[in-house]
Amino acid sequence: MIAIDIDGTTFTAELHEDRAPESVAAVREFLPLESELMHVRWSGIATWIDIDEIDLPEIPRENHTVYPSRGDLLLYPGYRNEQEILLPCGPTCFKSPAGELAGNHFATVDATAEELREIERATLRDGVHDVEIREVDS
Repeated sequence: MIAIDIDGTTFTAELHEDRAPESVAAVREFLPLESELMHVRWSGIATWIDIDEIDLPEIPRENHTVYPSRGDLLLYPGYRNEQEILLPCGPTCFKSPAGELAGNHFATVDATAEELREIERATLRDGVHDVEIREVDS
């Protein structure tokens, strides 16, 4: 399990080790992560974390999707665009200037639709927010 702290509010997320084992292993290697959560430009009602500075191993497509559900954390290892973690907060089609992207669904955030929508609204309204992701005991 991981904890995601966004400006003092903490959410937990279940890791999907059975469906995305290499993605989960790669994420565990760079945790804890302190970064910024930003609003997406291309993908809809979602937020993202730029992890392009992290040296990720080769990660295959696993449990990947272009149309994630609200709360599905996607790891995008940079096949055609920069590396990132996507946090969908509503209807989302994962895109970039390079077109549609498929990210690896490696965890699911335990949050209500309204809590996720407020995260998205806050990043749209106020800009970037501090975010920390760390592994915690379940």
